[in-house]
Amino acid sequence: MNPPLIFDVHLDLALNAIEWNRDLRLPLREVRRVEAHQNDKPGRGRGTVTLPEMRRARIGLCVATQLARLEHDAYSPVFGWRSAPQAWAMTQGQLAWYRAMEELGEMVQIRDAAGLEKHLAAWDAADDLTAARLPVGYVLSLEGADSLLSVAHLERAWEQGLRAIGPAHYGPGVYAQGTDSVGGFPARGLDLLRECGRLGMILDVTHLSDDCFWQALEVFEGPVWASHHNARALVPHQRQLSDDMFRALVERDAVTGLALDAWMMVPGWQRGQTTPSSAGLHLEKLVEHLDHFCQLAGNARHVGLGTDLDGCFGTEQTPQGLDSIADLQKLPAMLAARGYTDTDIAGVMSGNFLRRLRSAWGA
Repeated sequence: MNPPLIFDVHLDLALNAIEWNRDLRLPLREVRRVEAHQNDKPGRGRGTVTLPEMRRARIGLCVATQLARLEHDAYSPVFGWRSAPQAWAMTQGQLAWYRAMEELGEMVQIRDAAGLEKHLAAWDAADDLTAARLPVGYVLSLEGADSLLSVAHLERAWEQGLRAIGPAHYGPGVYAQGTDSVGGFPARGLDLLRECGRLGMILDVTHLSDDCFWQALEVFEGPVWASHHNARALVPHQRQLSDDMFRALVERDAVTGLALDAWMMVPGWQRGQTTPSSAGLHLEKLVEHLDHFCQLAGNARHVGLGTDLDGCFGTEQTPQGLDSIADLQKLPAMLAARGYTDTDIAGVMSGNFLRRLRSAWGA
């Protein structure tokens, strides 16, 4: 029997290819070898994601991002571009990389229900040898809306295949307030939400300030998900979902993806100081966050995987026991050991987000 299909709903593939200068077609060991002498970024030589590794993991489908934020504060430690035209140009460069991967048969963009079902059928029928040659499907998402030159540009992005959007990233944004900031949507942000609804875009509430989160659920009537979050009850920080937030998402039949960035998994993480070993961080910790959410929901239908692996970090900031994204296939046994059924596990690995995506696309 083949390992279960995985649908990872948050991977910054183009950012790694363009800004980190990684050829993601290569084997993981080769990417690490090329970077072994580099020290410009903490995660150099410690990446976990390449397209061959995704296929080995049977991640036949992912949500792949465009990401280019603005530099709202020149002294902020979070990198951004100096102007919206620069940020827009970067997202277009990232899109060009996805298109190049499509031309080479490495990836295929999934835009609608028919394309989704055709792609899933190919992966369901594939043994490991066949899967190693199949294109990885991707649903395009925009993480942070700063790069949109205007609300009208959202329709252009939709025509390019954009199907999900998170209005904010870190700090204050053009269209929403993000992580570590406060306040609700400005007028242009509310216009953005209305345009998302008109187009049928999925709203990703990840990175929204608490005020924006609650305002978005009140104002936006379309499909919602939370691509990469963990539980605030276990790691107290505004970046996480509180219990009330998660319950509100369950009421919308939304699904939350669990993330593998170490600082979101254990409390007290100090970047550049704490290590997975010193924190005693293992992959099992992800299951603890997942189980917390499942207990709140009373079932396992509202959680999945949004790993954020290689999201500007590498194995220096991931759990011990995860050397490659392919190690996600360790999760089914961990979940089974906690009493989760085969149906529950299939839902966590892909089925829950597939249900949400099919519903959003009218399937």
